[in-house]
Amino acid sequence: MKNRIKSITSGGTLGTFGGVFTPSILTILGVIMYLRFGWVLGNVGLPLTLVIVTLATSITFLTSLSIASIATDQKVKIGGAYYMISRSLGIESGGAIGISLYFAQALSVALYAVGFAESIGEVFPDVNIKWVGLLTVVAVAGLALTSAKAAIRAQYVIMVGIALSLISLLFGKSLDPAEVINSEIIQQPKEDFWKVFAVFFPAVTGIMAGIGMSGDLINAKKSIPKGTFLAIGVGYLIYMSLPILLHFRADEASLLNDPLIMRKIAFWGDAILVGVWGATLSSAVGSILGAPRVLQALAKDEVLPPILKWLGKGSGKDDTPRYGTIFTMGIVLITVWVADLNLIAPILTMFFLTTYGVLNIAAGIEKFLRSPSFRPTFKVHWFFSFLGAVACLWVMLLINSLATFVAIAFVTIIYFILKSSQLKSVWGNVGRGIRMAIIRATLIKLGEDHEPKNWRPHPMVLVGSPTKRWHLIEFANTFTHKRGILSIASVLPKGVIGNEQIVNMRHHIRDYVVKKGVEALVKVIAAPNPYIGVSRLVESYGLGALQPNTIIVGASENEEGREDFCAMIQRFYELQRNVLIVHKGNEEEPFGKYKRIDVWWGGLKGNGGLMMILAYLMNHSIDWRQSVVHIKMVVDDPKAIEAARENIANILDEIRIDAQIDIIAMQNKSFDNILKENSTGADLIFMGMAIPDGNFKTYYENVCKRIKDLPTTILSLAAQGVSFGEVLIQKDSMQEN
Repeated sequence: MKNRIKSITSGGTLGTFGGVFTPSILTILGVIMYLRFGWVLGNVGLPLTLVIVTLATSITFLTSLSIASIATDQKVKIGGAYYMISRSLGIESGGAIGISLYFAQALSVALYAVGFAESIGEVFPDVNIKWVGLLTVVAVAGLALTSAKAAIRAQYVIMVGIALSLISLLFGKSLDPAEVINSEIIQQPKEDFWKVFAVFFPAVTGIMAGIGMSGDLINAKKSIPKGTFLAIGVGYLIYMSLPILLHFRADEASLLNDPLIMRKIAFWGDAILVGVWGATLSSAVGSILGAPRVLQALAKDEVLPPILKWLGKGSGKDDTPRYGTIFTMGIVLITVWVADLNLIAPILTMFFLTTYGVLNIAAGIEKFLRSPSFRPTFKVHWFFSFLGAVACLWVMLLINSLATFVAIAFVTIIYFILKSSQLKSVWGNVGRGIRMAIIRATLIKLGEDHEPKNWRPHPMVLVGSPTKRWHLIEFANTFTHKRGILSIASVLPKGVIGNEQIVNMRHHIRDYVVKKGVEALVKVIAAPNPYIGVSRLVESYGLGALQPNTIIVGASENEEGREDFCAMIQRFYELQRNVLIVHKGNEEEPFGKYKRIDVWWGGLKGNGGLMMILAYLMNHSIDWRQSVVHIKMVVDDPKAIEAARENIANILDEIRIDAQIDIIAMQNKSFDNILKENSTGADLIFMGMAIPDGNFKTYYENVCKRIKDLPTTILSLAAQGVSFGEVLIQKDSMQEN
């Protein structure tokens, strides 16, 4: 079922400082800083710690440039990064990343709750860490349910506590010798660089907390870039300073084994507890505010299954996603119960790096394509966006190549699930721009290439209503699928049909063929005379060297229009378009059982070569894959049968086509009788047609009488300036495709 995506509206009340900077910086200065920074330093040393901080921040900064570019080009509503990606790359790509982003932010809540519980356990060893984590999740979810403004106000207080802890650490002292851990007693195995990086990276993903509040901002275009850059800058300065302090004030063993080492070297140790508790709680609040809003946007866009549509509902003037918050709380509670800090952090890293990478790709493609609609006020060269995307993928592979492929597979599977559901959106995406750029470059470089080995079928099917003449489209699709470009055209009576009806008819045909699984271009025009209109359409249709080379029409049923019909066929031939006239046999089953194709053959030249190509292509289609091609040939003398059979067998071997050879002797029989005796049991018949001349109408009427009671018959007329015999002999490239 196709869904119509509704636009998302929200009324923002938060500014740059409260809506973006505060949740971002408080999430950046979170649990990793307080509980794992010493561990990072102890494992890799000071120089590599500074490298980790710089590399992680660089990836985040490159991504923030892309975010700023997208955010200043469009009105960013609820959903943050999901909204940006879906409005740039399309609903399928946005949905795939949006679901990943939701889980990343939901797991972030678990990360901070576990970190808070772990710090409580360090101070009060008798408490049950699991239950502390669970109660923490319920508490922050309750605050988020109150309102976003209340949560932001609470974060202002927490920010003061974090500032106090950092000041206390700055004016602290070296570790007391009595408190130094004996490294000989406790030998902690060191982790490699990339595993340490994976644990640290969530520390710089806090920008998503601010971007996730996009729907609550007064001016998202202004607030998102400013607040994000400021948070990254402040966070980087702090993260580059802290390891230097720790390096000179604590020994390696203490850094590795004491998660609360900062408490022991701070001027006022308990200030670190205030900071770590405030940071973990504020980070949890920031994530619990962002995750349900992504979920709400996904539900409103009808990306989620219909059973989860209720997650899109908001409450109050601020459209607070209460249902989404409760749903998220349930997921987080399960995670807290089964996971620990070092397990959650790497998973988060993969989710966030995937989201960062796609955000960079979205901005880079928009800029690279020079789309007139992409006019950001914050301009970033596409190179930096693509550099950010490559950096994300590179780091993911270095951290864990298997996890990288799993993450990409996860996103890809969701993408194709959404693609198969045929979601429709009211906004555009860069996919069309990419295709347009490729088409432009290809058409300009594509010359009039008449090399036989490069021949591909590009048929145009002339239909009135596709429901009445579907057999024509089905026939064309069997030999065009994945090989050429199929066009479906309809000519309506001018004067009776208006422009609005023409547009509606085009949409009707296009929707119908899409439902049938056929890929085709659709053209509908109006003309006073349908035959003249079709001739002019065939003459003018196409772009550059890319034009239909084969015209497929149904047999003329109207004797009054027979002369015009034959004149139209003659005009097609003059335009060097191959012609296939389809005489339908059985009304109920036009192609019978799809088991047998008869080709009445007179050699590879002209019609014979064209018919052999079409029979071969049909024989390798899904519907006709079980069919057998019969090559039918008539000889005057029965003695010539074996020689003819051997000759055809040699030709079939050369052109690498499997077919059954049927050689029939005339023996005083008319061709009409031979035709009926030998092809009545076929499901489809190919026959050549004479070149149109002044007597073509009489010739065509005689042919119609000849095949009247036969199964569906294709009258074939090769008109292209191509040797189809050479196409068959040099057919390797087509066979591979």
